[in-house]
Amino acid sequence: MSLQRIQKLAWLLDNSIPIPGTRIRIGLDPIIGLIPGIGDVAGGVFSAYIVIEAARLGASNNTLFRMCWNVLIEVVFGTIPVLGDIFDAGWKGNAKNISLLERHLGDRTLARQRDRGFIVVLASGLLLVLVAALSTSFLVLRWLFRL
Repeated sequence: MSLQRIQKLAWLLDNSIPIPGTRIRIGLDPIIGLIPGIGDVAGGVFSAYIVIEAARLGASNNTLFRMCWNVLIEVVFGTIPVLGDIFDAGWKGNAKNISLLERHLGDRTLARQRDRGFIVVLASGLLLVLVAALSTSFLVLRWLFRL
């Protein structure tokens, strides 16, 4: 059940909205990213939730690392006003992470050994990135309002 829940969340964040007249789809992630200050952090929290659920489902350290890398790229580039949201629409980090997880769960030969310490370090790193993104967003907003 947990896999289906995060698959739906990733779809909602990355592919739920068709752009009329094209084959392009976007999700809520680039839209909520337009909210100054908290939008990209909120998207990062949803992305981190997908990674946490992947760990609960038994994803390997390698898979979790690659998923965190995708979240890191999404959050860091997402903090760039407007351009970051365009990047989010094309990057689709959550869909990439679901693909990584499905590939891992479908391959019985992948080692499922995980180190709790490694997961704690990854989670801490994600939390630091989210805090840094929030801080950066507030500093940029403060600077813009001073102009």
